[in-house]
Amino acid sequence: MTSIHTEIMSVQNARVKEWAQLLERRGRDKQGKYIIEGYHLVEEALRAEASVKTIVYSLEKGVPVGLAQQAPFVEWVGVSQAVLEKCSDTQTPQGVLAVVARPQLGMDELFAGEHDLVVVLDGVQDPGNLGTIIRSADAVGASAVVLGRGTVDLYNPKTIRSTMGSMYHLPIVEADLSLLLPRARERGVRLVTTSLQAQRSCYDTDLRQPTWLILGNEGKGVSPEVEAQSDVQVIIPMQGKAESLNVAMAATVLLFEASRQRLVYNNNKV
Repeated sequence: MTSIHTEIMSVQNARVKEWAQLLERRGRDKQGKYIIEGYHLVEEALRAEASVKTIVYSLEKGVPVGLAQQAPFVEWVGVSQAVLEKCSDTQTPQGVLAVVARPQLGMDELFAGEHDLVVVLDGVQDPGNLGTIIRSADAVGASAVVLGRGTVDLYNPKTIRSTMGSMYHLPIVEADLSLLLPRARERGVRLVTTSLQAQRSCYDTDLRQPTWLILGNEGKGVSPEVEAQSDVQVIIPMQGKAESLNVAMAATVLLFEASRQRLVYNNNKV
């Protein structure tokens, strides 16, 4: 078990105030860090070798033994319930949280690997939608998720919770799509956007080649600037009376269709 470096009881402590600032985007941007809360998320971060700086735990509940065995070289701070509540955006803090340094991933890192199935988000604003899309991308083994300008902050506590740890399973890159998408096309990537006006069904579109699936804002869809760069527009056909799908559901349908096509193709090659 790791040794305990410090104990903090007062919410007026300077470090506590710094941690509390991480609940807001301005504080995260200033410090280059974010907070994750709960045993599962902290465990996922440690397994993924994320840059966990400090683990904060409830003195009342004690050191989470399983986590302590995985993080012998991380700073541990025992705190009061009041401190936990100040650093949490949930009504009932789970007794353990971690302060993590944000990774610096950019376009160069994105193109360093074989990123042949990528989800690109253009102004998705709901944290729950972003988290669900990341989980779906993780579920099908997608290569990466790209967050264009106007997309909700990945490190928003609500987004982090909704990823259920999937944010640590694949690269997630923030980028200027006006710069990124032309570079992707130069590398042979097919850019696919969704549109209610599209004539082509996603089920009749070849998604086996290197494909980036671009989804837009919940209300406005993909911006005209991004849509102009797409190679093909597709629609998800619906037999019922619903006008459209939630953006997270649409992303999930497209991801699993791309995955299905690739599995069928690979099985037929065997």
